[in-house]
Amino acid sequence: MSPKITDWAVEDRPREKFLKKGMSSLSNAELLAILICSGTKRSSAVDLGRELLGMVNNNLSSLGKLSVSDLRKIRGIGPARAVTIAAALELGRRRNLAELPEVSVIKCSKDVADIFRPLLSDLSYEEFWVLFLNRSNKVIDRIKLSQGGISGTVTDIRIIMKKAVENLASGIIVCHNHPSGNLAPSDSDTKITRKIREAGNLMDIQLLDHLIISDRDYYSFADNGLI
Repeated sequence: MSPKITDWAVEDRPREKFLKKGMSSLSNAELLAILICSGTKRSSAVDLGRELLGMVNNNLSSLGKLSVSDLRKIRGIGPARAVTIAAALELGRRRNLAELPEVSVIKCSKDVADIFRPLLSDLSYEEFWVLFLNRSNKVIDRIKLSQGGISGTVTDIRIIMKKAVENLASGIIVCHNHPSGNLAPSDSDTKITRKIREAGNLMDIQLLDHLIISDRDYYSFADNGLI
């Protein structure tokens, strides 16, 4: 059995190490240990942190997708600790959102990805967003159209067009995420893209692109000649 953190030399304890040497001196497991607090009868907090990271192959992005129920699968992590960890991960995500780049003009698919990846890449469920642009491709507004489950979300084309008219948009870009990480467009992705484009053509509102976001990359319909 690993020694408890209280048995360690003071300078090696995560909290003390954090204060003395700075946050960059701590491993991911040690940072988690601070959230988990003290050791349990089973192991130290650092060991629990290592076990938790092992669940996601040391991938912090995957860690951010774990629910409180997932976190509680680790023996020694009860409801309070699970909520603490989940809250810390959510704060990290919100910090990323607060630091979203202010992209005023869309010049390429990467500009769109830079807007939506912080919003969508860590989610364990699908969300569908719409970006509204004027004739100069300047961003007017963005909205979350819908939120669904792991395998899909409902897209109402009438709402997209209504919001586009309300925003006096000349162009739109739609975007959704694939929590599975598979960037290949599904048949439903292709069909909804075609329907949005056709509806836009009737109203002189151009569908400029449709992006699919994963935690590592993105897929652009326009870049692949599908729009």
